[in-house]
This record gives sequence, structure tokens and C-alpha cells, in this order.
Amino acid sequence: MASNRPAPQGLYVPNDDEFGGYDEQTWEEWNPTEESVRPVRGRHRVHKKGGGLARSSTVLGVGVIAAVGAGGIATAQDGKPPVSISMPDLGAVSDSLPEASSLPGVGSLMSDDASGAAGSDAAPAAAPLTTAGMTAADAGQGTSDAGEALRARIMQQAESQQDQADDAVRTAAEEAAVKKAAEEAAAQQKEAERDADAKAAAKKKKAEEARKAKALAERRAKLARSYAIPTSSYTLTSHFGDSGSMWSSGQHTGLDFAAPTGTPLKAVHTGTVKEAGWAGAYGYRTVLELPDGTEVWYCHQSSLNVSVGQKVSTGDVIGRVGATGNVTGPHLHLEVRTSGGSAIDPLAWLRSKGLNP
Repeated sequence: MASNRPAPQGLYVPNDDEFGGYDEQTWEEWNPTEESVRPVRGRHRVHKKGGGLARSSTVLGVGVIAAVGAGGIATAQDGKPPVSISMPDLGAVSDSLPEASSLPGVGSLMSDDASGAAGSDAAPAAAPLTTAGMTAADAGQGTSDAGEALRARIMQQAESQQDQADDAVRTAAEEAAVKKAAEEAAAQQKEAERDADAKAAAKKKKAEEARKAKALAERRAKLARSYAIPTSSYTLTSHFGDSGSMWSSGQHTGLDFAAPTGTPLKAVHTGTVKEAGWAGAYGYRTVLELPDGTEVWYCHQSSLNVSVGQKVSTGDVIGRVGATGNVTGPHLHLEVRTSGGSAIDPLAWLRSKGLNP
């Protein structure tokens, strides 16, 4: 809806020659109303003095002429004469507009030939669409079709992704192989360490056993130096625990050393003579008490060389082999009894002292 604002004061008013010969002094200001002027849509600009007409898709002069024709300047209701309107030079306007062929997107749709007007059968030129989306790299590879170029890029991308996936699988496999090799190496190292520890333990045990055996041998050697076999040139005949009617208890309680009569009898260890004399079935007997209370009996002697209370050392002669008492021939009947009076095996006892009769 057009407003009732006053017309601009700077409008140019033509003279009599330009507009029908009306007297300029009889013209009055024209103020159009809604009834006299039909609304004109769209933007337009009023030509100012000394200025040129602005460019627009709608020529301002044409709009003004249409408004004037529709409203009727000469027949205004208030009887006032119409306002003089300056008519633009359409030739100058058209000369100032750019060529249509230079506008973007328009030149390709127009033909230089006059036959390109409406109703012509000529088709506008169009750029080929098969090269849309192609890059310089595609053109450099000899690809002339956009679809083929796109397909090639997709295939190249797929191959690249597949290569990356293969590289990832290969890398994972290599890492797994390295990890497995490291684990196997660690297991082998642990196994080697266990074997080394086992060998070291076995070697240590063997060395310990050797040390113990050596210590035992040394101890026995030392004992052997402090103990002695009771006689020489002998033969062992009856052992401890043998059964027979010759012994009153039914079992032999000592160890017999058969030797010629008169063979010297020696003290097996340092001790004190506890008894020395006749002892019935034992014949002449000497009882030697050792420092730990153990008693050693020398029986069937032919003669005695010591007396009661006498102290003797290892190897001292205390008597001689004979056949006195209940015997079948000359021999030494040797018995070993604990401090409590119990008889033990003389052979085992002598061996425990490092001796080997």
C-alpha cells in the first residue's frame, strides 16, 4: 500500500515545450491518494537532480509511467494540475547495462545468431557432464570419464584399506611370534636355571656326602689309632648270636679269634683292669673297663699279664691266647658289654671304632 507522503521537492518540472505547453505558474503540488494512485510493487528509486538512474531488474522510468497512466495526473479529484515527471532516456540506460553474454551462467544459454530468439529450434550449448568431479590427477592418469575416475578412486581407497588391514594382521602376527619366542626363551631360561640349580644341588649334595665320608674316614682313622684289634694271626670262627649246645645260654655271646696258644692279647683301648683271674667256664679272664663304662672280656687265656686296678693303654699286652675253661681248642673268646651289663656284637663294635677284624 502506497503512503501519502509528499512528493520530493527536488523533482524536475518540465517547461511548456516539454509537456503540452501548460503554463508553469498555474501548476500546483500534487499529492496522490489511494483512490488516484494504484500501488506499485517492487523497489524503485526516484531520479535525483544531477544523478543517473540506478540499475535494477525493473527500469524505474517504466514503473513511473505505468503509475501515471493508471492514476491520471490530469484528472486528480482535487482539480490540481499534474506534477511534471522527468522521463529517463531508455537508450542511455540500456547502453549502461552490461552485455547479457558476459553475465555468469547466461552466456552459454544465448546464441550469437538472431535465430536464437524465442521459438528457435536451436539448443543452447552445454558443457559435458562426464568430466564433472574429475581432478588433475585423474586427467594425468589418462582417465576421461568421471564415473571411471570415481570408481578408480574407490578401488584405490579399498586397496589402500585392504593393505592397511593386511599390514595390521601381519604386524599382529609378528608381534605374537615375537611374544611367543620371548616366552619360549624365558621358559627355556627358567628350565636351564632349574637344571643348573638341580645340578648345583646334586653337586653340593655329592660334595657334602664326600665331606661326610671323609670326616667319617678321618674319625675312624683317629679311632683306629686309639683302638686296636685284640690279637694277631687269628681266624674268626664263631660269631655273636650263633646257636649251639656248647653254650649254656644256647647262643654264643661273643666273638672267637682262633690262634695258637701263647699269642699275645692286646688292650683294645685305654682303660682300667676291673678283673683278672679264673672265671669258671671262661677259664682265665681279664675284664678291661673303658672310660665310657664299656667292658671288654678276654676269656680262655693261658696266662695273665695285668692285675686289678691297673691302667693300660691301647695295644698293651694284657695276656696270652690259651684253651682254659669250656673250650675245644686254643682261641680268644672276646665279649663286649655295655655299662648296664648287656652283651653286644663285638664285631660291630670293633668296626664302629674304625677297626676291620
